[in-house]
Amino acid sequence: MRAVEITGSRSMRRHANKKVGMPPGSMIYVGDGSPSPTTVSLMDYTETEVMEKTGVTLEECMPLRDSPSVTWLNFSGLADVETIKRLGEVFGLHPLVLEDILHIGQRPKLEQYDRYVYLVVKMLYRGDNGEDNGKEVTYEQLSIVLGKNYVLTFQEREGDVFTNIRERIRNNKGRLRRSGPDYLVYSILDMVMDNYFPALERVGDKVEDIEERMSDDSEPEVLSDIYRLKREVLFLRKSIWPAREVVGAMMRQDIELVAPSTTTYLRDVYDHSVQVMDVVETYTDVLSELTDVYMSMVSNRMNEIMKTLTIIATIFIPLTFIVGLYGMNFAYMPELNSRYAYPAVLLGMTAIAMVMLLYFRRKGWL
Repeated sequence: MRAVEITGSRSMRRHANKKVGMPPGSMIYVGDGSPSPTTVSLMDYTETEVMEKTGVTLEECMPLRDSPSVTWLNFSGLADVETIKRLGEVFGLHPLVLEDILHIGQRPKLEQYDRYVYLVVKMLYRGDNGEDNGKEVTYEQLSIVLGKNYVLTFQEREGDVFTNIRERIRNNKGRLRRSGPDYLVYSILDMVMDNYFPALERVGDKVEDIEERMSDDSEPEVLSDIYRLKREVLFLRKSIWPAREVVGAMMRQDIELVAPSTTTYLRDVYDHSVQVMDVVETYTDVLSELTDVYMSMVSNRMNEIMKTLTIIATIFIPLTFIVGLYGMNFAYMPELNSRYAYPAVLLGMTAIAMVMLLYFRRKGWL
């Protein structure tokens, strides 16, 4: 998984360049670096029994395609393009769908076909491999295919946020074993959306850290950190806002594969997406305000420096005038022949400087 700090639009442009000149439906991995090895995990369940297997072959999955049970095939890693292509042929997936699965950097979306529904969302979480270890927020593209009695999920790397879903299927907790594949897709979307909150919590920690650093001193590194965090929040917004549209489309569109009872649960996911967007918008406003505050602090600091320099220059103006006056080389200057002229001039200059300092302090300029 990649850190969110990577600018999303730049990554998308880089990915798009790899497909320049290729015909539509080209089966080629388009992502950062080399694709991870492909492993396939299977969960096939009914209300009374469940079968789970890792490292299955496509031939083992084919008999389950038309079975009355719910089949969940999860592909971790996209290196095995040939297997994904054969899977598309077995399940009747459109070539453009297979292309989008391999084309990392897709905008979250929902596409409805005759016998299945294709969804793309961004899976975000803290730390590597889904572990909340305090590291940078990571993300990866998650492609979901919802069929009549199956769900296909494709992710870039090993590791995800679906551990609780698998445990609920194994232990027959909740409605999963009693519901169809549409409820499984709801559970996946719900888990993806719930894990946006820890990712945003990480961003919130960074915002608080910047606020503390700004209270101490307006060091130059703070501004670069603010801009870096603003890019992170912008990427989160680009990922979460379309995800909300995906959930809303599943609720509003007349999709035969989504039961009315599941639509009720999707409303809860939609509510969570609204909450997440509210948090993102709040962070956007806070970062904009922090930028303004930082620039004001820098401006105030510059004003203080300029005020100090102006006071010093103002004090030296009359002193410079006196020194310049007595630096003239005229033959007849009465003070030049006086024994106490030099110390008198120095005392006068000191007195002028002291009077000006007292005046500035009384005015509140010091």
